Amino acid sequence: MKPIAIIDYGMGNLLSVQKALDALGFPAIITNKTEEVIKAPGVILPGVGAFKDAMAALKATGLQEAIKEVCQSGKPFLGICLGLQLLFEVSEEGGWVPGLGLLPGEVRRLPAGIKVPHMGWNQVKYPRPSILFKGIPEGSFFYFVHSYHVEPRNLEVIVAETEYGGQIVAAIEQGNLFGVQFHPEKSSTLGLKLLANFGRLVYGDSFSSH
Repeated sequence: MKPIAIIDYGMGNLLSVQKALDALGFPAIITNKTEEVIKAPGVILPGVGAFKDAMAALKATGLQEAIKEVCQSGKPFLGICLGLQLLFEVSEEGGWVPGLGLLPGEVRRLPAGIKVPHMGWNQVKYPRPSILFKGIPEGSFFYFVHSYHVEPRNLEVIVAETEYGGQIVAAIEQGNLFGVQFHPEKSSTLGLKLLANFGRLVYGDSFSSH
């Protein structure tokens, strides 16, 4: 069984994501090799850090094109935190930096007048159903650490929202593309459940994780 590829572009909670998948019984590798990313049955793009630096690293390594190829192939793809934001067209962080452009919309700083970064446990609600949240009750808490948030042009992609100075997007789904603003690998049992849902998407429902 080929492992899920966790993309290493010099930023992100790589080891904690790999350990979480390992605990669930899903094989995963941390890699910066484009061919391993393209051949993987599913891909995770984690991320902690600055949008501009992340895009520069993805371009320099050829991973930008590998990500686009995977997303167009129909394989399950999950962006976490900055990894979600990179899927969009442009970010205001660092001065309107172009993103991967896989989803229409912008990344904007959290509203003025609230504590930034947003750090801690927040409740999510579901404007529409998503396979990512299968078996996870509405109103569950997940762990967030971020200063920016996504504003999708197509509101139909939003599958989870949270309240922080207004409604902000907590998760998106469009076809084989998924993204979460929170950190499932730091979100205890329910975070593991979300990663297990993604793992079953990759390998099929018949795959029994521990």
